[in-house]
Amino acid sequence: MSVLHLLTGWPGKSPSGEGLPAHPAVYHMLDVAAVAEALIENEEFDTPRRQAIVFLTALHDLGKINEAFRSMLTEGRAQVFGRHWEVTEVFLREADHEFECLGLDGQRRKWLYGAVAGHHGRPPEKSGDAFLRMKRAAGPEAFSDAVEVIRAFRKLWPNGSLAEMSRDEVRALSWWLPGFITAADWIGSNAEWFPAEAPGLALADYLDAVRNRAARAVQETGLVPARVTETSLFRHTPRPMQAHAADVPLPDGPVLAIMEDGTGSGKTEAALVLAQRMLQAGKGRGLFFALPTMATADAMFARLRPDLGRLFATPPSLTLAHGRAGISREWRDLALTAMRHEDEPGPTAWLSDNRRKALLANVGIGTIDQALLAVLKAKHAPLRLYGLSSKILIVDEVHEVGDPYMAELLATLLRSHRQNGGSAILLTATLPVAQRDMLLRAWGAEPPALAPYPALTLAGAAPETVAPMPDLRGAITVERLEDDEAVVSLLQGAAAQGAACVWVRNAVDDAMAAVRALRDRGVEADLLHARFALADRLAHQGGILERFGKERTGGAGRVLVATQVVESSLDLDFDVMVSDLAPIAALIQRAGRLWRHMDLRPAESRPVRAPVLHVLSPDPAAVDDSTWLHRVLDGGAWVYPLDQQWRTAQALFSAGMIETPHGLRLLIEAVEGPNADPVPPQLEEAEQERIGAGYGARTLAGMNRIDLDRDYRDGGGGADDRDYPTRLGVEQKVLVLARWENGRVVPWADEADRTEDELWVLSEVSVAARRAEKLALPDQDVPEILAVTKGWPEWRREAVTLCPVGADGRICEGLHYRAAEGLVFAERSAETG
Repeated sequence: MSVLHLLTGWPGKSPSGEGLPAHPAVYHMLDVAAVAEALIENEEFDTPRRQAIVFLTALHDLGKINEAFRSMLTEGRAQVFGRHWEVTEVFLREADHEFECLGLDGQRRKWLYGAVAGHHGRPPEKSGDAFLRMKRAAGPEAFSDAVEVIRAFRKLWPNGSLAEMSRDEVRALSWWLPGFITAADWIGSNAEWFPAEAPGLALADYLDAVRNRAARAVQETGLVPARVTETSLFRHTPRPMQAHAADVPLPDGPVLAIMEDGTGSGKTEAALVLAQRMLQAGKGRGLFFALPTMATADAMFARLRPDLGRLFATPPSLTLAHGRAGISREWRDLALTAMRHEDEPGPTAWLSDNRRKALLANVGIGTIDQALLAVLKAKHAPLRLYGLSSKILIVDEVHEVGDPYMAELLATLLRSHRQNGGSAILLTATLPVAQRDMLLRAWGAEPPALAPYPALTLAGAAPETVAPMPDLRGAITVERLEDDEAVVSLLQGAAAQGAACVWVRNAVDDAMAAVRALRDRGVEADLLHARFALADRLAHQGGILERFGKERTGGAGRVLVATQVVESSLDLDFDVMVSDLAPIAALIQRAGRLWRHMDLRPAESRPVRAPVLHVLSPDPAAVDDSTWLHRVLDGGAWVYPLDQQWRTAQALFSAGMIETPHGLRLLIEAVEGPNADPVPPQLEEAEQERIGAGYGARTLAGMNRIDLDRDYRDGGGGADDRDYPTRLGVEQKVLVLARWENGRVVPWADEADRTEDELWVLSEVSVAARRAEKLALPDQDVPEILAVTKGWPEWRREAVTLCPVGADGRICEGLHYRAAEGLVFAERSAETG
């Protein structure tokens, strides 16, 4: 068989224009192999393993040597019996004897054939008769030509071998390899870097010709690792956890570190110091910061961006990875600057054109959801695993990933990350010991018997006790309030003394009612919750940060009523705090916003004598029936499990104070630990319901996650991201608010420097689906709405409901929207008149 026939007989891509050549399939395969050579230079593989991986990568599109694929390109015929990537697996299996040179048994070779073929985001599934039909449809010459390609490529990487890999290592490689090939294929398919070439050069000559092109392409994508500095990151005397992070010995191999310390102790900076040491030791080539929410991710992005120049000697590629990253002004401005100036940290054009590429950047800051998608049976999970494999994974507020569903996914993520050679740092103030131990076991380490606090624990070693960071506030006294009237009276009096006050409520409707009650008393009250259109929420948030933030101007004598959005994402400082009863971890986080900036506002400058956490709660010693909590809280009584609420009240009011940090472990374990007090008989049914729901959530997580005990073909999946949630909870429905303007429907958000697409995103608000289903929301088929939505992708039309808002705020019967109050349901709107 002549090489010319292999080049001219099997096109890999259609001509980009009339009279232009069709790029030969084998040339495209070599383009991708050259990219793989450039990418694999950064991996800690020996020469035989590198050559074997590049050899397999080169064969990723072997199934394009196929009459059905050629007919699809030249005549537009459908590939009836199987797509080209599925034919790739058929050819590799049929030519199995050609791969004995890899030094693996037949079973392990088959694992890798599925991995090579599965680079389009999902593993191949066909077998048996389907294999025969695909081979027959490929044509009589295709298989023999495919074998010739295998043999020719083998000569290009003659020393490739995986003989030293164990079964577990090959199984792990079957998960990493599809993601690696996908990244190489996406780069190698870019016509700007790899334009179509007419057949001519021999295979070895063509490969030599494109190697420099591939190296330049990888550089321009932003996938070349940034060089880490040796410069100390400390700008001040290090705090105890930071000093410990700078000195703790690092073991060989991948490292899991768990930092447990109080709020405000400098854990983020400690994590950066430890991550820098890990990077210097070759335990990673980049960072991914995983945060619990988009708001916390945005805050972390703003906080860390200035430090990147001190961490890296060359500008790293950088992404903000969450579903609404595009509307962040700071991110958008940085992205535009970085694309103009290569010496600025930021995304490259290639990284920005597909959200699935976010984890490939040198540094990513995003939500934990982006990382958890790597271990769900969703499309392109291996690409995410590959992107994370080179990163130090830093999970902040890891206790927020403690519900049974997310905890199972995080455990799987840590296991896969370790298999791929990655290291991780977990940060928390309130992690229960049982959850800590589960994460250590997922990593493959036996949990230590001791549980000191504060502590820095490296998997496989005893926890290192860290000296506590002195809390200038002293102990926070805890006082119980009986009802809303007691809260309103307390806040009215504190505001009259010039205090900056907050009431943290568990439910949005309760927050609205509280603001009305305070305003009826003449108290200036602000409102913040998650049921505002995003544009309005951001505007309110900006004013609240100005009034109650670190510098605090205008907050004296005012009250902020807010939901959980203030727990961790905003740097706020209050003199007086009231909170609805909530689980202990949430209350500790909320208390972190009480007397926060003591260096700027010491005790003697505060209008109250001492920090007190007032908790709106019934008496835990007076439980008459299962409505115990409902007698004090309204909608907020349904938000958290009732048995955990009672245990929190019991532990917190018995202690009478929160002592940071050395008292935190005792409080957490009193609620979450194995020796927690039994709940009263009246609440036992609620406890059993929570336990049962937890079993169900863990079972669902087991069904939805990838199976790392199997190879990629048997343990993976390729469903849409929306089919496999990263977290459970109340089902939400997204409304897109609009206003009427000259008879047209236009976005509710109105910001001159935004694109129309951005304005529509800024006009979104989410509500509980069960409440929305009871309403007659606007008909989506009326001409004015169709005029807007006809240009939207189908998935977006299915996911959202466009809702024009009348001049009186009316959306439909039972639903109003007001920019100052948010989305108001009928049962509450009557109270406002």
